[in-house]
Amino acid sequence: MRTSEILNKIKIPRHKLYYLEQKGYIAPKRIPMGDLESRDYSKEDCLRIEIIWKYLKKGYRHRSAYEQAINEINELKGKKG
Repeated sequence: MRTSEILNKIKIPRHKLYYLEQKGYIAPKRIPMGDLESRDYSKEDCLRIEIIWKYLKKGYRHRSAYEQAINEINELKGKKG
């Protein structure tokens, strides 16, 4: 999924999305496009972004939101397995 699709789907501000990447909470693939690069987000990245953003909107700090998201994702995986 491209950056514009993430922004439209999750309604997260672009600077917040890039901050999550800068902190290492997500790791989209970089696709060269001439002098520029495009980001390609995996399904796992999308899920992390969506859950982290949910916690950020509730007032959590970035690190805490990330930790909550990881816990929630692990719980979801546990229920599936």
